Amino acid sequence: MSVYMVERSLKGIAMSDLAAAQKAAIATSQQFSAEGTPVRYIRSTFVPDSGACMCLFEASDADAVKRVNEVAKIPFDRVTEALDLTP
Repeated sequence: MSVYMVERSLKGIAMSDLAAAQKAAIATSQQFSAEGTPVRYIRSTFVPDSGACMCLFEASDADAVKRVNEVAKIPFDRVTEALDLTP
């Protein structure tokens, strides 16, 4: 499995909506996994000043991550493979 970064532009989003989006990403990832398409939400980083949001997922391919975000109805700009360098 690889790590994928989902880039989002969420300028002006309310913190309650951001929390709801995170919960939807987690729940939808779990649903996909239970249905046989393993996807794991790892974490997100949000920059309030610019509205930039980067979310990390683990999956077998970028398409699975795109589908999770589409089903969860969370807008995104792009999905790219990334390296998670957490020590």
